[in-house]
Amino acid sequence: MATRLPSGYDDRREALATYFDSTARQAWIDLTSDTKVSGIRATVRAGRDAMRATLLSWLPDDLRRTKVLDAGCGTGALAVAAACRGADVTGIDVAGGLVEVARERAPSFLGHGRIRWRAGDMLDPELGTFEHVVAMDSLIHYQPEDLVDALGELAQRTNRSILFTFAPRTRLLATMHQVGKIFPKSDRSPAIVPTAESDLRERLGNLPGWSIGRTERISSGFYKSQALELVRHG
Repeated sequence: MATRLPSGYDDRREALATYFDSTARQAWIDLTSDTKVSGIRATVRAGRDAMRATLLSWLPDDLRRTKVLDAGCGTGALAVAAACRGADVTGIDVAGGLVEVARERAPSFLGHGRIRWRAGDMLDPELGTFEHVVAMDSLIHYQPEDLVDALGELAQRTNRSILFTFAPRTRLLATMHQVGKIFPKSDRSPAIVPTAESDLRERLGNLPGWSIGRTERISSGFYKSQALELVRHG
């Protein structure tokens, strides 16, 4: 039976959809391209590239006939990379405008792979069941309890692994968030929620049928994010 998520999840999801489809749309398009950006955003771009490479390295090299959910696909770079390995990818994001960019950027030929682009909620059960789910920087805006509940929802329709990122709670990150407020609005990211790794591990320890696998933290200027792997067992 599906878990009933706290209303905070829905409220935050809607706020993010509005933000990425209005205020941040062009900035995000620029960030995920080779367009020249500010020094701050250049560090974020480099960090995101490194994080994407990390998550992709945790997936099998051969993804033929493997269903993958890119939960929070943005402009589609990870979905395309997985499809090029042969995966049957569903790329979904709350920001319909970014999904349109992803669709436009995707190559017409993906070998054995394919991508279905969707705008909406990554937790929609109608998306079906997947072997692997990747949620890169798409859950970092939620409170820890909402983040874990969302992972619990995804776990119900995932057969092998869930790879996700969270914002690690550190003194440096807290300071950088405060300093970030002095920069122009165009250089700000939407508010993220730093989460203590120990707290997250304790909460995830109660997720039946799953164990915590690899973890890696990426630090690149103003980009601070940590990847964590959940693996189904039994």
